[in-house]
Amino acid sequence: MAHSIVCYRCGASLAQLSLPLSRQDECPECRNYLHVCKMCVYFDASVPKQCREDDAEEVIEKSRLNFCDWFSPSDAAFDAGRKSQENQARVELDALFGVEPGIEPAADESLSDAEKLFK
Repeated sequence: MAHSIVCYRCGASLAQLSLPLSRQDECPECRNYLHVCKMCVYFDASVPKQCREDDAEEVIEKSRLNFCDWFSPSDAAFDAGRKSQENQARVELDALFGVEPGIEPAADESLSDAEKLFK
């Protein structure tokens, strides 16, 4: 059975993964674990412990892999607004350090620049 669940962090489709998601499943695009509070139907930032399931144990880091037995993936976990803010922050950070958008510096170039700092 197909589903419309997408990664809470990057919005990539998770249709190729079968439900229920395993604790070790990762997003095929961003490689983040998916068994996290922010991907769950019970996650709600406006309630105590940020979880609507009263019997669930509190998880401090909501975007880290956890063992919650109440986990159920949400098809509404992805927030496009948050993603666009993250992208804008990345563009501003790249501009601050003189990196052209979309161009990763070569590994050797970055390493040699770092080594120059210690000479």
